[in-house]
Amino acid sequence: MDTKKKFLSSKQAIVGIILIGILAIIAIFAYEIAPHDPYEQNLFLRYQSPDGPGGEYVLGTDNLGRCVLSRIIVGTRVSLLVGFVAVGISLILGIILGAIAGYVGGWLDEVIMRLMDVILAFPSILLAIFIVAVMGSGVVNAMIAIAIVRIPSMARVTRSQVLSLKEEEFVEAAMALGASHFKILFKHILMNGFAPMMVIATLGMGTAIVTEAGLSFLGLGAQPPTISWGRMLSGARDALRSAPHVTTYSGLAIVFSVLGFNLLGDGLRDIFDPKLGKNR
Repeated sequence: MDTKKKFLSSKQAIVGIILIGILAIIAIFAYEIAPHDPYEQNLFLRYQSPDGPGGEYVLGTDNLGRCVLSRIIVGTRVSLLVGFVAVGISLILGIILGAIAGYVGGWLDEVIMRLMDVILAFPSILLAIFIVAVMGSGVVNAMIAIAIVRIPSMARVTRSQVLSLKEEEFVEAAMALGASHFKILFKHILMNGFAPMMVIATLGMGTAIVTEAGLSFLGLGAQPPTISWGRMLSGARDALRSAPHVTTYSGLAIVFSVLGFNLLGDGLRDIFDPKLGKNR
């Protein structure tokens, strides 16, 4: 069974890609879909309860009388942007570092992997908080911080793939034909071991979204007027009992986005590793 058929037969991957597709459409057409101006304030309507389907404020309003549904829709942009950019940066740097460490070996391998071990020694969220605290609050710095804490896992997976593939016959054949080390590493080895890296990157998207929400909740991520799900949770934490709808729906947005990427990641893992899929 080829990869396409395996993907179409994986319920997890299909559900995950559907959820991600919905999020992507919402992010692209956020301002067209939002029923109200997400920045418009009306203190007379603060913490208004949800009106339900067909009502003016389907999911209610927040502490400044702003439409919760509209802000969740627009906030999708920040979460996906941070996730894709942060994971993209960690993917590129992790692949480069892991590939060099695994292919060259020796003292360079030791230096790179010990550096990765130092980063892994710190809890990811605490390291991200430290990096943002040093660099300053903001979405861009949050992306950089999340990318840095994600690099070691990508580097380790890449290194293991390179170590297992560089002794294969097709690599020896490329060497015998006079191919350069650069071509052997990036064309022959990495292209044949790219699947596990994509699985780790997909699963890392969910972690990146949660980390961004945590940083924004603490006031270290997105700053006003930028809308973020974490900022929405932070703004409504004092009204958990009197107006639980704000935190509930913002939290559900985070849950569904993370669920989509995790389902896709699990599906891809089963597709690229049939033995694992049979044992689950």
